[in-house]
Amino acid sequence: MSDTSETRVLRAAVQVDGEPASYLTAGRQDAPPLLMLHGTYWSRVWLPVLGHLADAGLRPLAVDLPGLGRSAGQLTVATGAVPALADWMTRFVSALHLCGPIALAGHDIGGAITQHLVAHELLEVPRFALVNSVLYDSWPAPHVAQFRDAETGEGVLTARRRAIAGALAGAATQSLIADYADPWTDERVRRSWTALASAADNRYTLDLVPALQRSTVPKLLIWGEDDRHETVAYAERFASEIPRTTLVRIPHADHIPMENAPDLIGRALADFFRA
Repeated sequence: MSDTSETRVLRAAVQVDGEPASYLTAGRQDAPPLLMLHGTYWSRVWLPVLGHLADAGLRPLAVDLPGLGRSAGQLTVATGAVPALADWMTRFVSALHLCGPIALAGHDIGGAITQHLVAHELLEVPRFALVNSVLYDSWPAPHVAQFRDAETGEGVLTARRRAIAGALAGAATQSLIADYADPWTDERVRRSWTALASAADNRYTLDLVPALQRSTVPKLLIWGEDDRHETVAYAERFASEIPRTTLVRIPHADHIPMENAPDLIGRALADFFRA
């Protein structure tokens, strides 16, 4: 376990399916766990809010999916599908010996995995949050879908840098873009990412709607209002159709609003999960 650039946040790893699964964490080991899932990015998206959550008495665990971020392994189209990744998450939880209720937060396709885990009751989830998540038929976004069955060379890396710059909106700097893009300098990660893109299918969220409409679990949506693909209109629809859902809108933020408003989002998540 080693310190990251934020001294109270640590990066650790645990063996899942024989490969190291990397994750960021903070707070006390005995604090209530909060499992945080990424999608087409990696655990770095959660870094700005981990300290807030630890200060609130939670134990955030921001995992890198297999083959992505700092995790080992490599995804295929089969293992990169939402149901397969949800099953992998249950094995990650078992590897960490987490027992009892586990709160969830999902960003991007990580939100689809979160919805799947809740709808299929694969984990005991007392409440969950979605941040600029895929919902209904909002995905795959064109800039992701174009890389289905694509080559995994510099074209992917260039496209990821461009997508990151847009997703960071006003928070984007050259150094921050480079930090976010770093995993894609590894061809293995690029292959995993194109597998994830190839597996992206909105039926995985559309099929969950009836179960979510029956769900009594409290739900929080946090949304960067300037997201051009996972638009706030989808979040408004979800909040109106899915019971016990609260929507928090983040103005002047795009797809990764944690970088634009870390204090606001950190407090919103902490208040919600402490309730």
